[in-house]
Amino acid sequence: MKTSFPIDGIALDRGSSANLHRQLYVQLRGLIERRVLPSGHALPSTRVMARDLQVGRNTVIAACDQLALEGYLAIRPRRPSVVMDLPTRSTAAEHVSAEDENPISLRGQTMLAQPYHHGRPGMLAFHPGMPDPDNFPFNTWSKLLSRRAKFAHIDLFGTYHVKGYPPLCEAIARYLTASRGVRCTAEQIVVTNGAQSAFDLLARLLIDEGDTVWMEEPGYYGAGSAFVSAGAKLAPLRVGNAGWNLDPPPVIPRMIFVTPSCHHPLGITMPMEQRLNLLHMAESWRSWIIEDDYDGEYRFQGQPIPALQGIGASNRVVYVGTFAKILFPAMRLGFLVAPKAIDHTIVSALSVTGQFAPLLAQAALADFMNEGHFTRHLRRMRRLYAERRQFFLESAQRHIGDWLDFHATESGIQVVGIFRDGCNDKTIAEAAVQQGINVSALSIQYRHGSEQNGLVMGFAAADAQTTEKTMQKFRAVLKAHFSRTNNLG
Repeated sequence: MKTSFPIDGIALDRGSSANLHRQLYVQLRGLIERRVLPSGHALPSTRVMARDLQVGRNTVIAACDQLALEGYLAIRPRRPSVVMDLPTRSTAAEHVSAEDENPISLRGQTMLAQPYHHGRPGMLAFHPGMPDPDNFPFNTWSKLLSRRAKFAHIDLFGTYHVKGYPPLCEAIARYLTASRGVRCTAEQIVVTNGAQSAFDLLARLLIDEGDTVWMEEPGYYGAGSAFVSAGAKLAPLRVGNAGWNLDPPPVIPRMIFVTPSCHHPLGITMPMEQRLNLLHMAESWRSWIIEDDYDGEYRFQGQPIPALQGIGASNRVVYVGTFAKILFPAMRLGFLVAPKAIDHTIVSALSVTGQFAPLLAQAALADFMNEGHFTRHLRRMRRLYAERRQFFLESAQRHIGDWLDFHATESGIQVVGIFRDGCNDKTIAEAAVQQGINVSALSIQYRHGSEQNGLVMGFAAADAQTTEKTMQKFRAVLKAHFSRTNNLG
């Protein structure tokens, strides 16, 4: 029901979810700002306005009091409220100038141009890098989180422990030392809002405008986007089945980005000779190495390969890890191991960027690790993902092997399929999404041409039944695409 009011343009909608006094306030303010109610104009009394609007007088008083508080009205005892004399708005403000057509800064435009791939709820197959949420012990996690929230001390509810909750830093340091061969102390651990947050922080901290970053190609687009957005120029560090091509780039790099334990996205492991050569280069150039160990825990033959950071006594390697692949992505917790040369700078940098993670979640994760849940969960997931990987590859060969060759690597929770015939992998990825199949185009991992067309596909989040059903759907997508392109040819 809408009720008219003597002042033109005022109407209150009783069916709206907005409070009546809020509706009246907004509409009166609009009339004043547009000068429909000019300066010095006297409003009817609150009694008259309430009667004409068929609302309580308190509703009108609340709206007028707010307008008076903000300087739109002058309320006078026993006299009508009067519209205040406001500065005249410039007519230029009503029009968008040519300079305002793109209000984003040049750096902002660079950020908007970067590639990305996100999942969608309910589309776990075949989301690259997505762990299985059904097998995470959420009952245990919720109890730990609830216990921490109920019995937490004040140190979990303020802006404290900016580098990370000390018990969690200690637990991470113990885990990295024992299982990943990282050389670190708890004081070197910095907890972040995921690995991407760490890349952004390191890019701002270590890169100047125009610096060169030697970046794997193909390579993780998220890290590359952080470096480019910070003003870096990327030089390709070519990676193929034979490993990393360490022929130096034309310009000595300020930073080198690698995923040596499980290359993203190819899944291969950097040989020891190449690791030692890379460390020697970084030392001689005084370059930083960013080691992204995003998936190093999942190796299905033998033991996980130790981290590059633990080799020798290099102080040039910044180790970055994440809990997204072991636990679940929405936890938004990752970490980096800061070399002593930059450790003292981290608190100031974090304070500027605000990238420190919530302490309550950190405390629950510390309990999760210290009570043994983390290790048990990881062991169980390794067995499960090994089975799913084998089934995925067999199903892929049956259903989509006519078009794709898969790289059956021994690590990681995703695989790469290369198209045999020329095609646009982005087009196929988009067509797959329309059928509820979440795959990522391989070509977005390249920035310097000579890209391969293929797909990055995750197998961890889908059980055998889901994998088989989705492969059948995907076969239909590929068959339709290649039949159409062949007919066009």
